Amino acid sequence: MLSLAKRKGFIDDPPIARTLFSDTRLSWLWLLVRVYIGYSWITSGLGKLGNPAWMGTGDALKGFWTNAVMIPQTGKPPISFDWYRDFLSMLLNGGHHVWFAKLVVFGEIAIGAALILGAFVGIAAFFGAFMNWNFMMAGTASVNPILFTLAILLMLAWKTAGYLGADRLLLPLVGTPWRAAPGVDDTATATLKDRLSKPSTA
Repeated sequence: MLSLAKRKGFIDDPPIARTLFSDTRLSWLWLLVRVYIGYSWITSGLGKLGNPAWMGTGDALKGFWTNAVMIPQTGKPPISFDWYRDFLSMLLNGGHHVWFAKLVVFGEIAIGAALILGAFVGIAAFFGAFMNWNFMMAGTASVNPILFTLAILLMLAWKTAGYLGADRLLLPLVGTPWRAAPGVDDTATATLKDRLSKPSTA
């Protein structure tokens, strides 16, 4: 039988990519990265949770959007792309800041919790990167470029980034073709997958 690398149409990853993004021995590294990003998100969200300007009126987000869409008489505006400025202006004019502010708060908490627990890390990192991208598009740099870059790396390492976390159980259940590492007993996961795949006889 041909190896995967020799099968028609299959392009093998370079060794450095396989080591960084597919080797469970480096899962400790991704644990550190995802906990750092997750802590940043969850503390940001929890800090907003008790703030009426976020959870009540949404005035905090309204102020952020208002400053972002302003075009100063001199100097460069915060937003470089007109289409994004028009998008935020549409949200402002429609009063969408009230519910959108709550979405931001719960989104930050959910992303942070998922990353810390290691649950569907690739998906959580994607939404975290998307939020970072929006903040940067609105003219806010802060730590967003760093968090965005780290989130991209987590997405690339999605198979192993949550190996020391909930993904070690969750991903095999949804069909990720992991094999048990030498000396690791994955009998419980395999048994649970078999039970879920068998039709009920009741």
